[in-house]
Amino acid sequence: MVKTAKKGERLFVIITGLSGAGKTQTAHFLEDMGFYCVDNLPPTLIPKFAQLCTQARGQLHRVALVVDIRGGDFFGHLFTALRDLERAGHDYRIVFLDASDETLVRRFKETRRRHPLTTKGLVLDSIRLERQRLEELKARAHHIIDTSSFSPGQLKDELRRVFAHEIAGDELPVTVVSFGYKYGLPLDIDLIFDVRFLPNPYYIDDLRSHSGQEDEVKNYVLKWSAAKEFLNKVTQLLLFLLPHYRKEGKSHLLVGIGCTGGRHRSVAVAQELVRLLGQRHGPVVAEHRDIQRAEVVDT
Repeated sequence: MVKTAKKGERLFVIITGLSGAGKTQTAHFLEDMGFYCVDNLPPTLIPKFAQLCTQARGQLHRVALVVDIRGGDFFGHLFTALRDLERAGHDYRIVFLDASDETLVRRFKETRRRHPLTTKGLVLDSIRLERQRLEELKARAHHIIDTSSFSPGQLKDELRRVFAHEIAGDELPVTVVSFGYKYGLPLDIDLIFDVRFLPNPYYIDDLRSHSGQEDEVKNYVLKWSAAKEFLNKVTQLLLFLLPHYRKEGKSHLLVGIGCTGGRHRSVAVAQELVRLLGQRHGPVVAEHRDIQRAEVVDT
């Protein structure tokens, strides 16, 4: 079992892995989660950087460093740097991003980027060489994430699960996902609430082209007594469930709010649920899976 940092402790995350496996996206997502991120830091500078973080008077509690094969000869000093971190009493995690050879080759072809180890020959040869050089580091990783079949959203969800405790302390993070049933159920959803019983803004000419994030639609959806009662009951239910989920070891709760098209009712209700729940629990965020669908249909 991977030890988690206690609330208030400083945590260093070492983001590493194969080129093209998603290290840059991982750094961006962790930055969104409150980490201070540095890309391509030479390993020899890690202990000094950790010392600077300590002198920052507690302002840098969560730090993520991207360290990979781009460091050239410097990369070989990584294990020494990690030993120095341990000796200085710093807690760290290694997150290793992996993917299949076929996936990596396809990504390099799509982006037309050069592999860091490529001089001559096929990109596949460079990928295999990099994989060989990273074997020991992968064996020491605390978290290995295979991104072969991940979309950016799925990678973000996985990182939220991995670092849920460090991000939220003792409170269970909640994501409220609005969606349209016509596009299928969201993956990995824990609880689903159907709001198709509410009056539909799609049939109001002045509202059809707007979304549930806009006041015109939001005010229409939330003005009904059924909407108010629904939100009150769901909020109370979640406040009851959350500590029990946390006690049983759950690290992240995904709550789905669905209407037909995922643009009007579900968005407005999800936004309001985040507001109500966030007043008594945190962190709570909203994601609107289908709000940007080209076809404006919410029948």
